[in-house]
Amino acid sequence: MKKTPAVFCIVLTCDLLTSTGSLSAAPITFNNALPVAEEEYIWRELFFYRRATGDPGPMDRELDVIGLVSVLGYGINSDLAVFGVLPYLDKELDLTSGSNQRISRSNNGIGDLSLFGRYTIFRHNGPGYNFNIAPFLGVETPTGENNDRDRFGTLPASLQAGSGSWDPFTGLVMSYQTLDYQVDAQASYKINTEDNNFEFGDEFAFDASLQYRLWPRVLEGGVPGFLYGVLEANLLHQKKNEITGSNDPDSGGTSFFLSPGVQYVTRRWVVEAIVQVPVAQDLNGAALEDDFIVRAGFRIAF
Repeated sequence: MKKTPAVFCIVLTCDLLTSTGSLSAAPITFNNALPVAEEEYIWRELFFYRRATGDPGPMDRELDVIGLVSVLGYGINSDLAVFGVLPYLDKELDLTSGSNQRISRSNNGIGDLSLFGRYTIFRHNGPGYNFNIAPFLGVETPTGENNDRDRFGTLPASLQAGSGSWDPFTGLVMSYQTLDYQVDAQASYKINTEDNNFEFGDEFAFDASLQYRLWPRVLEGGVPGFLYGVLEANLLHQKKNEITGSNDPDSGGTSFFLSPGVQYVTRRWVVEAIVQVPVAQDLNGAALEDDFIVRAGFRIAF
């Protein structure tokens, strides 16, 4: 079973300001490389809902995860920004046997806090465009509970709010922004470490995003905001989980999502929504397959 999509939020919920201190269009499911204004704060709230199902084995399975991810970012200078990302998660796993006997296991709580920094190493600006490249480095800390129980005993790791482990991650992101559109791409890697004889598989992700201005089609004065259409692609590969030093055959694999969305962007706030639709999933054994993931939220600069 894949780790909760809250891990996507390590880099996808980082917020995104130009050097002038005004918000711009940006990827919804991952980070970008536009600089954060010096001494500016960013606040973001991102709601998500994930549905995953699986039927190989003696029981049909259905996993629902509802989450709210809170982000606070700060621009130290025009090149360096730091971020904190804290999710709240509500998970429910329904198991139904061939005789229609239904078992439901659920859990909720604060998840693992991620802390990371992003530093711009290359910037090239010209008339009507800018291009930025920025690496990022951080760690997911074990702030979430990972030993919760229900009437059946200790919950499986996939239903715990936290992992109990310190998990470093790193990556590189680039952004090319024009007056009409923006293109972003990111590669990231996360090392999941062991706790309580359990270790989630390491994760590699590659993401790309196009944001295209739909309205107004002609730039002119007096427009309060801008409407963008968004199309993103997300590739995630996760190694198999390890339980007491042995690989879990029903975990890990590769998933590819296409994600259409919209954004309404003003100088100081943005509202946005996107749907991640799996178009290919090559998972191991009886690992749960994603049906869809919905994300919606807002971000504010102050």
